[in-house]
Amino acid sequence: MSAPLIWILIPLGMVPLLWIPRRERVTASLGGGLTLLLAVTAWELPLETVLRLGPWAIKIASTLEILGRRLILTNTDRPLLALIYGMAAFWFMASAAAGNSRRLVPLGLAIVALLVASLAVEPFLYAALLIEIAALLVIPLLSFPEQPPGRGLIRFLIYQTLAMPFILFSGWLLAGIEASPGDLALVIQTAILLGLGFAFLLAIFPLHTWIPLLAEEAPIYSVGFILMMLPTATLLFALGFLERYTWLRTSTDLLLILRYAGILMLAVAGFLSAFQRHLGRIFGYAVILETGFSLLALSLGGRIGLELLFLPLIPHAVGMGVWALALSILQRETPSLRFRDVKGLARPWSFAATSIILAGLSLVGIPLLAGFPIRQALWEQLARQSLSTAFWVLFGSLGLLTGTIRSLAVLVMAPEGSRWESRETWPQRLFLGFGWLMLFILGLFPQWGTPILEALPKVFEHLGR
Repeated sequence: MSAPLIWILIPLGMVPLLWIPRRERVTASLGGGLTLLLAVTAWELPLETVLRLGPWAIKIASTLEILGRRLILTNTDRPLLALIYGMAAFWFMASAAAGNSRRLVPLGLAIVALLVASLAVEPFLYAALLIEIAALLVIPLLSFPEQPPGRGLIRFLIYQTLAMPFILFSGWLLAGIEASPGDLALVIQTAILLGLGFAFLLAIFPLHTWIPLLAEEAPIYSVGFILMMLPTATLLFALGFLERYTWLRTSTDLLLILRYAGILMLAVAGFLSAFQRHLGRIFGYAVILETGFSLLALSLGGRIGLELLFLPLIPHAVGMGVWALALSILQRETPSLRFRDVKGLARPWSFAATSIILAGLSLVGIPLLAGFPIRQALWEQLARQSLSTAFWVLFGSLGLLTGTIRSLAVLVMAPEGSRWESRETWPQRLFLGFGWLMLFILGLFPQWGTPILEALPKVFEHLGR
């Protein structure tokens, strides 16, 4: 038995079985239970160690070879596997409350398994192809046979596909740099191609336009899942490049480019989110803002940069999950999520409206909520290096805060005499209430997430020095 078999091939093999149940709750329970089991197993089960179960002895190998290519998952990867499958379990279990578990759970599990495979595959550049396959699975997840695909979905597919030749060609050039590291022209060409590839994958400005379009056109809960998983896997893929190539890792120009890209994304996302009149588009710009924060964390370099990159992962997953679930509840009850259609819905749908505001405030970094300790730590480190960068962080956060306050104003704008009530089902209230609790717990006790987050930088030992 091998680790890739457990955390990649078995989840892929379970995908057809998850299409069989006809009830949303059954599919959500099976998918959530499986991913939770995989997360717990990754955290507890050591690799390359003989385990005795009565008369049987089992040793889980780290490597699996398929068609001359190797999938490698080591002990240092286990916290990463636990985090990825743990986040997937959180989203799958709540998918029945959102009403789309029969599509999200099977396809989402396949996407997660492919993204894990992209982090494990050797040679490393095959990861780009696996990410592209995962992007192709997004199409049946977010589109319906009876409806033409929207502009956001088409643009998403185009940008993800355009990224592949840039990354693959840059990988070919990287082999040439290893042979002749003094060739400055080759280094510059490789850096440009690599930067363009990841700009398409991470939706760096001005390649970000598909995110708000997708959040406006497609089922918002599934969109939220994709906007959490794909950028996370892409950032880990990018860290793999930095880990492998010393000239990239030690480049001061790279840190400067990451900082400017992060500032640009923060400024654009914050400014545009303040003027949106659609709840889904505000959610989309919040995702862009979060990517900007990740780039700024990476620009700090060293172990501090890695820790500040990994630290928001759990609060970000919880905040986005609560926000997306609340939006999906309103999306099923209104013609659209435009302000004119959701006006006054805080009174009949009080749980959903409260969740939207709490999640938005958490991503902004309001005290007592999950995002505050992270934003405070990042802001402090950035201010030590550049006050102008800290100002742009404040500017972007204020933009999202403005969009959140405008959303609150519209949601509570009900006619006189309207009653406050909660039309959500009990499962919806349960998952939303659990999300509120997690947002406050992670804000008041951020150290509870440190055991897993302290182990993540060890996956990239050279970057963490």
